[in-house]
Amino acid sequence: MENILHNDNIFLRAMEPSDIDLLYEWENLPENWMVSDTHNPFSKYTLEKFIESSTKDIYETRQLRLMIIDISNKKAIGAIDLFNFDPFHLRAGVGILIGEKKARKKGYASEALEVLISYAGKILLLKQIYCNISENNEESLKLFIEKSFVITGQKKDWIKTNNGFLTEYFLQLQLF
Repeated sequence: MENILHNDNIFLRAMEPSDIDLLYEWENLPENWMVSDTHNPFSKYTLEKFIESSTKDIYETRQLRLMIIDISNKKAIGAIDLFNFDPFHLRAGVGILIGEKKARKKGYASEALEVLISYAGKILLLKQIYCNISENNEESLKLFIEKSFVITGQKKDWIKTNNGFLTEYFLQLQLF
């Protein structure tokens, strides 16, 4: 069987203990908290436990985080997640972060999402994947819509910010 977790430019791999410093940096940037629905920093201990639990099967933990690796230099540039995995209804949420700022706006998120969509459909046999994106995250909205996700709902004034409230969109992709 072909290795489904890569293309010509990136590959997705399981988290390793050596990823702890990167995850600690990315997870503790307040600018990333709004898109990940986080409100407080993570300790290295918490992240170590998270990495340890990532060796368990997605059917047990209901989530899967994969590191996005740039093939040209073998460096981790981000992470992509399946969360709220529901094997009965054959669906999962998806989240993506290009943590390395120099790697942003170069198509890595698009490629990682394509690879994950293929994995979700061909290996996990999911019927659909979904995401939640705030109205001000125009780049993410554009990315997911380009990958055939459809806005199927909105939650008005859902996300509190320093400047008021934002609407959050619910997007779905039917895999079969």
